[in-house]
Amino acid sequence: MKKTIYNRIAGFLLLVILGGQLSYAQSERNKSIIYSYLHGWEYSIKAGLSIGGTSPLPLPKEIRSLDSYSPNIAIAIEGNATKWFGNNKKWGMTAGVRLENKTMTTEATVKNYGMKIINTNGGELQGLWTGGVKTKVKNSYVTIPLLANYKISSRWKVSLGPYFSYMSEGNFSGHVYEGHLRTPNENGQRVDFTGESIATYDFSDNLRKFQWGAQLGGEWKAFKHLNVYADLTWGLNDMFEKDFDTITFAMYPIYLNVGFGYAF
Repeated sequence: MKKTIYNRIAGFLLLVILGGQLSYAQSERNKSIIYSYLHGWEYSIKAGLSIGGTSPLPLPKEIRSLDSYSPNIAIAIEGNATKWFGNNKKWGMTAGVRLENKTMTTEATVKNYGMKIINTNGGELQGLWTGGVKTKVKNSYVTIPLLANYKISSRWKVSLGPYFSYMSEGNFSGHVYEGHLRTPNENGQRVDFTGESIATYDFSDNLRKFQWGAQLGGEWKAFKHLNVYADLTWGLNDMFEKDFDTITFAMYPIYLNVGFGYAF
């Protein structure tokens, strides 16, 4: 009987100690958040979907028409920290880390479009393509945005600044159809592809690992901790390596990311 009472008392004391520890941990966490807020620091996590594409600007004469476009599913997840300045805390700086995909599928009709294709017999041909081109782009990045922030009001803020990306995985491939290739130039030998005859291409190994650009964004504070945001990212360097000359014009990733954020 005494042993049972002792066990119950011990169990009760253990629950009290654990409860005290949890309460202390929560209290310390709250103090840390309050301390950070009072000293101008704010932390948040964001998750959203991106829509956009990789395109030359302006569209070159080689691309005669864009026949179809599919944005596919592109996800972005980000954690960042913002330091607000001054007594009114209207201006701030944000640094973060974002894991993101940039993807699309397009079909276009082109004329004298630089191309290196793999023929059905496994051989490689390079020259100028006239006809249909289907392109699939699916790249994964680790991105660091460095942004200046301005609070328009207690609920609205805007941000602007550069971003720097490292491509962890890249794919730029597709096939050509219903047309012909002249090799090595527009006056060279003509190779025709008609009906169900296609030839594939893959420029994934020629993608640039490091990319950078500009980011413009806006955020609305829907609730105390929940925000709604939209960020436009615009690449400013060619997504292909400098010595890649099959495609004769630069191509830039341009994407709009929309989603929700949680502010601590």
